[in-house]
Amino acid sequence: MTITLIADALVACLLVATIITCFVLSKRIERLKADESAMRQTIGALISATDTAERAIAGLKLTLGDCDRTLAERLQTAERYAADLAQQIEAGQVVMERISQIVSAASMVAPKAAEPAPEKPALSRMASAADAAAAIRARAARRLEGQAA
Repeated sequence: MTITLIADALVACLLVATIITCFVLSKRIERLKADESAMRQTIGALISATDTAERAIAGLKLTLGDCDRTLAERLQTAERYAADLAQQIEAGQVVMERISQIVSAASMVAPKAAEPAPEKPALSRMASAADAAAAIRARAARRLEGQAA
């Protein structure tokens, strides 16, 4: 009988150990299921965030395309204005050269007019025209310097 009692006690100990192990495993399985639920929620949130990010990227690409087109148009307009300004400056320089030639021609005539000979009306008109041309040249030079700055 003692062997039977010992065997029964051993079986009872093993059953208690099995019950405790099953209880521990049950708690672990419950935690894993709770973690699985949290993981599913996290994955759902990540999928939603990914979709939102993809839509935002598509919107940014459209905006970038619009900005690129607008910038290209403005750049072309600026280039046209720069070319127009260059042509106008070149035309102004041609006018300045002509005025300079007129002034230099008038200055050659002006010393002759300073001689004590009687003044002729044509000579005095030429001298006043030379003075006016010199004043115009000075104003044009100031304007060109102002535009260049």
